[in-house]
Amino acid sequence: MRITVFGATGGIGRHVIRQLLNEGHQVTALVRTPAKLAIADPDLTILTGALSDRAAVEQAITGADAVISALGPSLRRSATGTPLTDGTRIIVAAMREQKVARFIGLATPSLADPQDKTHWKHKVLPVMARLMFPSALTELTGMTEVVTDSDLDYTIARITNPTNKPATGRIRSGFLGHDCVGSAMTREDISAFLVSQLTDTRYRRSMPAISN
Repeated sequence: MRITVFGATGGIGRHVIRQLLNEGHQVTALVRTPAKLAIADPDLTILTGALSDRAAVEQAITGADAVISALGPSLRRSATGTPLTDGTRIIVAAMREQKVARFIGLATPSLADPQDKTHWKHKVLPVMARLMFPSALTELTGMTEVVTDSDLDYTIARITNPTNKPATGRIRSGFLGHDCVGSAMTREDISAFLVSQLTDTRYRRSMPAISN
């Protein structure tokens, strides 16, 4: 498959790129600083550009079968503006223009899925996020709503505590109040889940929570 990746230079994005290449996909990554990716492969096309560059985003998506977004907001309290929400809006518009339907991305259990039941995370996590990372929560909410309000065929994985530990290969997924899903998860396993959603149809147009 031909996959476009955004957020490729981040901790999760790098793993996504490597796993896609290992599975034989053709990958296009739009990044601001190509040197940060440090991956060379004949099946990887690296384009230089910002999310705010509509032409660059559209070029990256042209010909793709699916888009994986590993974008995540800054956790700095001093962060201002909504660059990721605005960038996601550009991505969605370009996907519709290019008739690319499949979108796979990330969010937080602070945001509920309609299939969730009442759960402590719905009460505790938003309060903690507003106190500690208000800008990040605003961005995650905006990014998610741009996608879920669209007609895209999306899966958005909700993660709580990503770690840099080695991959475990154990992935729990489901909906809060229904399924046994924890909090911590390695970035490698998060990436594996995102890549698996290219062919897994269980979570179409939904936001499963995932953990190890």
